[in-house]
Amino acid sequence: MAQALPTNARNRLMNAADRASQSIARRFAIDLRALAAFRIAVGTLLILDLVLRSRNLTAFYTDAGVLPLEALFSDYSSVYSVHAISGAAWVQALLFCVAGLFALAMVVGYRTRVATIVSWLLLISLHVRNPMILNGGDVLLRMLLLWGIFLPLGERWSIDARRIDRDRSTVSSVATMAVLTQVLLVYVTNAIHKRRSDSWMAGDAVVEIFQADQFTILLGNVIADQLFLLRVFTHFWMVLVLLSPLLIVLTGYRRATFASLFVGMHLGMLVTVQVGIFPLISVAGLLVFYPPAFWDGLSALGTRTGATPRLRNGLARLQRDVPQFPLPLFPSVREAIPSLATVTDRSRVLLSTIVPWLFLVLVVLANAQAVDYTEVPDPAEEVIETAHAEQSWRMFAPNPISDARWLVVPGVLENGTETDVYGHSAVDWDRPPSVDGTYESARWRKYVNNMRYADNENHRSYFANYLCGNWNATHETGVEQVTVYGMTDRAAPYEDPDIEEYELLEYDCSGEFVQND
Repeated sequence: MAQALPTNARNRLMNAADRASQSIARRFAIDLRALAAFRIAVGTLLILDLVLRSRNLTAFYTDAGVLPLEALFSDYSSVYSVHAISGAAWVQALLFCVAGLFALAMVVGYRTRVATIVSWLLLISLHVRNPMILNGGDVLLRMLLLWGIFLPLGERWSIDARRIDRDRSTVSSVATMAVLTQVLLVYVTNAIHKRRSDSWMAGDAVVEIFQADQFTILLGNVIADQLFLLRVFTHFWMVLVLLSPLLIVLTGYRRATFASLFVGMHLGMLVTVQVGIFPLISVAGLLVFYPPAFWDGLSALGTRTGATPRLRNGLARLQRDVPQFPLPLFPSVREAIPSLATVTDRSRVLLSTIVPWLFLVLVVLANAQAVDYTEVPDPAEEVIETAHAEQSWRMFAPNPISDARWLVVPGVLENGTETDVYGHSAVDWDRPPSVDGTYESARWRKYVNNMRYADNENHRSYFANYLCGNWNATHETGVEQVTVYGMTDRAAPYEDPDIEEYELLEYDCSGEFVQND
């Protein structure tokens, strides 16, 4: 009896440890169909992002734009970007097309890991080329791509699946833990920022954002006056982000239901506020939280409607018709050098376990630093910066923008007349009917905001130089001088305008590239 008690206690402890291990593994397991949907969504969003950026390819990525290579290399200490090899528009267009082809390879699941790695590298290169137009969605997209490198994205619904013979429906690994944690950190870090905000805690934040009128679009313009509804949305979103850890804690349909609340809110953002494709990127990240039961139900629904057989037939044709382009030398080299198999196995362990563990720890530290919970050691900070894995997830927090901001740029033409060379219209100092309408896109609004408040005031000269060049290239009467004004309406909702103007720069179009304000 004296020996039975320790044995029983040890068995209970081992059983408890096994149950805890199984519980953790179940919560960090991802259905392979969820990973396939995630892959398709991320690849599609890469293509959409490239299409949207291409509308302003000259303005943002060439020497005729707001950040010529001369300025990029002068102002940024380390520029490692293939997009910086030339300031010509045709080079940028070619790189956009190359990135689009690799993104398409991700969508169809062809050489998925290679396509994911190259897409990640090209996306970083694109971001480095013009940091002035980046937002939280860009950071999240490149982080999802980074974690995708370590995930079996091509095991389902892909051309690569014809080469894979594994009998499993879910996968649980360091990489699955990392991608789930990454999405969760977006909400947890943002929740901490919002908890420190009087506007968010009082329920007024969304009211202020919508009244500022520089973000609202479509449905947002319709509900901007519905103050009670906007306060309800504020409180509801606060509750969601504060409860976001339930994305990991819950399982089965409860997790799917909770994730769907986030998806619904992000789709609501898509039709109310102008934040680019950030809501869609967030939805792509949430796909990995949907459990097997959800995908089983979706498959059954597809079978009843006849969609599943058609999709399977289409995939089968792709798998049959697309050539594999094998690497014939690799098997022979592997056989000729027996030790190569050992090296390959060790490399696989390194890439599937050690590297994602390292990045996961660094990403958690980066988020903790963003909310002032810790400081990242210098060596770790260097790794984070090199991998472009820095993140903070403020997103309208802690203090949302509550005033309307726009530009007025009067230009003196060669014939002595004055016009607004930014808006291509008569100079008007009143608040525009739609502040959001003064920005061509969310990228332009982000750029203008960064240019206006950047510590590096050279960006104001770069912007003015771009306006001069763009006007003179498209008008018979050239512009000789421009003055850039930042306009701000600080009036509270439903009050008379309280407009203030700030002269940012007076620029001589025939003068030096960089001029003092």
